[in-house]
Amino acid sequence: MFKKEINAAPKSKLKSSVQRSLRQSLLTTYPLLNPYIDEILPKKGSLEAMKLPDRCTLYVLESAPLFFQHGTDTLLPHLRLVHRFPDAFPSIRIDRGAIRFVLSGATLMAPGLTSAGGRLPSGVLEGPPGAEGEGMDEDERWTRELEKGEPVVVRAEGKTEACAVGFLVVGTKEVKEKGKGPVIEDAHYLGDGLWRLTTD
Repeated sequence: MFKKEINAAPKSKLKSSVQRSLRQSLLTTYPLLNPYIDEILPKKGSLEAMKLPDRCTLYVLESAPLFFQHGTDTLLPHLRLVHRFPDAFPSIRIDRGAIRFVLSGATLMAPGLTSAGGRLPSGVLEGPPGAEGEGMDEDERWTRELEKGEPVVVRAEGKTEACAVGFLVVGTKEVKEKGKGPVIEDAHYLGDGLWRLTTD
């Protein structure tokens, strides 16, 4: 989605009613952000929107990129925000061999997750996002199975910070069963145009 350079565009200040609506949308999609929401989107903060190519909008607060949205899709966190609050977003882990492909903008394929270095959710927890006990277990597996269309952060074996974020094109249970095929397409990844975009 952001393989090419993106030129900075003018930012427009959002009305407080739009900011409230975005805040609610974030908490619905990412309930684990609740403890941090006032730090991310302070009530007195001045959230701005920057229009990007392909009907994409980037939301910025005091020059810090927070979330982006393609058309009317679900909001996705910018990787800079994921790095600040890594435990607030559902995640999967790729093995070392898949890192260079993900960082070149390739579609994330199942073998990078089903190998020894990969980590798919344990699925020990049932229920909606944000259910009691949702998070990372000691084996670095997310405790809840993730559904098709759900936003997910991609971590990498041997690395501390997430390397990509995108939507699942297939649920994690199905990835375990089939072990092949695409898992995430059009991700925002480290070093892409959105990562390099200047927002001041």
